[in-house]
Amino acid sequence: MKFIYSTLVLTMFGTCLFAQAKRSVSVIVKDSTVEKRDTVPDKPVVTSHSVTVDGKTVTYKATTGYMPMRDKDEKLIAKIFYVAYTATNAPQSKEKRPVTFVFNGGPGSASIWLHMGGISPVHVKYANDKGDAPAAPYEYGENPHTWLAFTDLVFIDPISTGYSRAYKGVDVNQFHGYNEDLASVGDFIRLYITKNERWGSPKFIAGESYGTTRAAGLSGYLAERYNIYLNGITLISSVLNFQLIDFKNGNDMPYIYFLPTYANTAAYYHQLSADLESLSPADLTKKSEIFANGTYSRFLSLGDQAPAALTNLVVDSLNYFTGISKDYIKRANERITDSRFFKEVLRNEGKIVGRYDSRFSGEDADDAGETPTYDPSDANLSGLFVGAFNAYVRKDLNYRNDIPYEALTSVWPWSYKNTQNAYLDVSETLRSAMTSNPHLKVNMVCGYYDLATPVYNAEYVISHMGLRPDLRGNIVTNYYKAGHMVYVSKETDEKLKNDAEVFYQNALK
Repeated sequence: MKFIYSTLVLTMFGTCLFAQAKRSVSVIVKDSTVEKRDTVPDKPVVTSHSVTVDGKTVTYKATTGYMPMRDKDEKLIAKIFYVAYTATNAPQSKEKRPVTFVFNGGPGSASIWLHMGGISPVHVKYANDKGDAPAAPYEYGENPHTWLAFTDLVFIDPISTGYSRAYKGVDVNQFHGYNEDLASVGDFIRLYITKNERWGSPKFIAGESYGTTRAAGLSGYLAERYNIYLNGITLISSVLNFQLIDFKNGNDMPYIYFLPTYANTAAYYHQLSADLESLSPADLTKKSEIFANGTYSRFLSLGDQAPAALTNLVVDSLNYFTGISKDYIKRANERITDSRFFKEVLRNEGKIVGRYDSRFSGEDADDAGETPTYDPSDANLSGLFVGAFNAYVRKDLNYRNDIPYEALTSVWPWSYKNTQNAYLDVSETLRSAMTSNPHLKVNMVCGYYDLATPVYNAEYVISHMGLRPDLRGNIVTNYYKAGHMVYVSKETDEKLKNDAEVFYQNALK
């Protein structure tokens, strides 16, 4: 994941994006450093396994443990926890087979969501094909849609997440920031490919949520610092320009770019007219984008000077595309924030909708509040993923570590000193990397029901990167009838794997 409910906390001059961070976060205090070297394994644990994908058996080894990280003076400063899956019966040699580095977001999220959800050789077991969690205790099993069929995989937990920790006496804040995070994760990647003889391998990155911010940043950091040129980047539920998701007075852009997802959510719950509900999510997205980027954008640009006739047209259209009453829209000054939408769209039914995945709904403490008290899509999955991973890492990977596995944790304050008096926008870093390395391909993954990083945000960023025509074709966009975590549904999990395999094949031509 994850852009979980209180996951996304944004401020204009220091954007904290919890694209995977929880409504109630656990703050690392005692366990924020590795206090005793003998309390954790010094060497990674290697185990052997197999998985069946498309009727073929893939044998592989799993390497689980820590990568010691050192500063320029060779002093140990941190241990980064990782799990690497390497195919042992692949047609290519290890040195020539693609290797993909995978992480989630937050900042403050471990890689557990992509690890146990849709990419690794194992995944959690849901109660149904939609992705509802069963009752505890939770189970996991073989993943028939693992990407291990076409690439080796390395799941990285950034420092302070998962089992990753700074050493005793080392200030953990030196790892908590946009630039600082790029350095630690980028240095891990260089060290991994060096220690494991992967310099000759095609190199890919897959990130989700704030992990897409990190991935775009790494495309520049790895090339500039180590001359490591990537073959491809997969951006799952991306956030590359933070201005598009910060609902704040004076910034009207989110109202434009959240609207298509509002429309798809309202249609899912049958809150719209029959003509709109008869449309596919793709067609409804396009139809609502025309209004959002046209009439609505003009209305917002006029601010208090908008004429009455235009205001009335906007009220009618917002009601048409969201199902929210005209009276409420007027009282909200024709601007519906995401938190208000979660509460309002199903208020008459006494329900709230999820932020990460608006297909999931729940009951709130009361029906009178303006914003929800929790995210139903977060509540549905967090216990399942964390419970299953803690069992899996000890039982199947034979890895023992008694410190808490921090799936989602507080890393505040997160430094954005590189963007003083501005929103973080990493699209220019990605554009520059693609221009310097014209072989770099990008796969944008978008969920129609994602209200953390909506689909129209990704489309806006792509169309405003300023890429030359010959490079625009290096970006492909794939859409899914799912939310932020597109892999939780059976249908979309299979599509994610198939789309990724085609992407890798094209990137390696």
